[in-house]
This record gives sequence, structure tokens and C-alpha cells, in this order.
Amino acid sequence: MERPSPLLDLTLRPHRSLSPTGFAWLMALLCAVSFVAGLVFFLVGAWPVVGFLGIDVLLVWIAFRASYARGRQHERIVLHEDRLEIERVDPQGRISTETWQPYWLKVDLAARPGHPAAVRLSSHGKSTWLGAFLPIEEREPVAKLIDDALAKLRYSPSTSRIE
Repeated sequence: MERPSPLLDLTLRPHRSLSPTGFAWLMALLCAVSFVAGLVFFLVGAWPVVGFLGIDVLLVWIAFRASYARGRQHERIVLHEDRLEIERVDPQGRISTETWQPYWLKVDLAARPGHPAAVRLSSHGKSTWLGAFLPIEEREPVAKLIDDALAKLRYSPSTSRIE
């Protein structure tokens, strides 16, 4: 027996403005500029500056690698007729899964102390946050998309019949 396709299958990923190719070009340009500047400083007798230029390149590389590691995290929201599954993958690749009963699930934008409004799912006194890594302007459309899918599920003739 074939399983029905999910009513919603949404993957949320943090935005990274620089592609891996762009990163390679940026690092090549930074290395070239640092090499030329280092050569000039070496030739005028200020050779210790060369080491600092190398450290600068290394620190930029480390910062970008950390940013790309954080970019590997994502959340997948899958709505089936009988459950909503949230699969979270953290930057280290660890996976955690939550399952919610969709009929009573409420979706809203709520502010946490010290944070801007984020997507919150709540039901029966429990709640969870989604897409904390999303830009603020993307959070409302995500909440609406999930809420619309839940409303469609609740009011669909195929899920409201009694068998």
C-alpha cells in the first residue's frame, strides 16, 4: 500500500549570501592582496608585518568556515493527515525529531524575551520555535504557509469524515 504524499513538506535553511565559489574567489583575492602587501613590507624592512597579514587571512578563513558550518543547520516540517513532524539538524549534523498532533496545533508569531518575533507552534500547553535563523521578514510568510496547510487539513472533507 502506497503512503499518501504529505500535505506540506517545507525545509527551512539559514541564508548565506556568499556561495562556495564566491568564497574561493574572495579568499584568492585576499591572499593575493596580502601577499603583495606583505612583499612590500618585507622589502622596506618591516618583515614582522608579513606574519600579521597571514594571521588576518587565517582569521577570515576561520570566520567563513564557521559561518558555513552554521549554514548546514536546517529544519524540515512535514505535515501528514495524522501528524506534523519537525526534523531539526544542528550545525554538527545531529538530528532531533518532534511529532505533533496537527488538529489542535496553533501557529503564531511571538516574541521571546530579548529576541524578535519568531514562528511558534503550540498545543496542549507545550510549544516549540521554528526558523529562529530566518530573517525577520521571512518568518511571517512561513507561519502563514504552515497555518494555511493546517487549516486545509482541518477543513478537508477527507479528514473530517467519521469512519
